[in-house]
Amino acid sequence: MTTGRKHPTKTSGFWEADIAVTADDDIRHLLLSLLQGFYWFDEGLQNYLQARGWPSVTRPQSMVMANIVLGVRRPSDIARNMGVSRQAIHATINQMVGLGMIALTDDASNRRVKVVQLTPLGETMRRDAQQAMIVLGEELSRRLGRSTVTRAAQALNEDWGPPMTFTPDDAKG
Repeated sequence: MTTGRKHPTKTSGFWEADIAVTADDDIRHLLLSLLQGFYWFDEGLQNYLQARGWPSVTRPQSMVMANIVLGVRRPSDIARNMGVSRQAIHATINQMVGLGMIALTDDASNRRVKVVQLTPLGETMRRDAQQAMIVLGEELSRRLGRSTVTRAAQALNEDWGPPMTFTPDDAKG
């Protein structure tokens, strides 16, 4: 196992120019830290799957797979979760159908709606991806300390409640 390049720790032009971005320094950067962590895991996942002989998977395809594993199966719901159009998600899903990873089937509760499901090939890929997550989690624990990773995972697994909403008055500087 090799440890790839260090992920970026600077941002330019987001809140201030060229400042170190860590959640410890400033809670405003928590979203950026979460995003960097996501990129770290996704890149490691892709590297692991390629080492296992799987073809490259795009980030949107990876996100579709994550949604399926989370139980989100309607393309319109996946599109909403990912913040993309239904047309864009259908293009990604059709690519994945062509690769044999997923299939579109009729929704049992509404025959006018299609849902995605893993094919046997997709299920095998999901199992390999799950093993990759174990390997990546162990490596992160080695790098940052098991208790740090465990505390972060516990905090992120808590119920965060519904997303916040704001009025224009709430959002004034």
